[in-house]
Amino acid sequence: MQLTKFTDYSLRVLMFLARRRGVHTTIRDIADAHQISESHLMKVVHQLAKRGYIKTVRGKGGGISLARPPEEISIGAIVREIEPLTPAECFVPGYDARCRLYPSCGLRGALRAAQSSFLTTLDDYSLSAMVGPKRVGSPQPKCAPGRSGSSR
Repeated sequence: MQLTKFTDYSLRVLMFLARRRGVHTTIRDIADAHQISESHLMKVVHQLAKRGYIKTVRGKGGGISLARPPEEISIGAIVREIEPLTPAECFVPGYDARCRLYPSCGLRGALRAAQSSFLTTLDDYSLSAMVGPKRVGSPQPKCAPGRSGSSR
């Protein structure tokens, strides 16, 4: 599965802010660090703020920062909220059933299962796990306290 640029940029913004925890950051700082257009990032930041992932402060000394601790932010939740998640046209809400296979297509079930596995895996990772020190060969911390690991 390939994520849209919007989702990619959303994750980059959140990871950048997680590394600068407690510091107000400007969109320009992020744009310069990642060589991304400021106008693109303004749209991303607007959506992340609207969804409660970041907070914005206007004026001198203002900027953007995470709205909650990075260990409480699930990568799976971010992707679910930001990414359209339509692996085929028949997943789009209001699909008009143009495909002749649609009523009895087995591919839809397989794609739905793959998508579910993809998101379930991402649920096991928090934003803090994406920016913290990596330990080779060991699992990364879970994001939700009390969540059991996968049975793989």
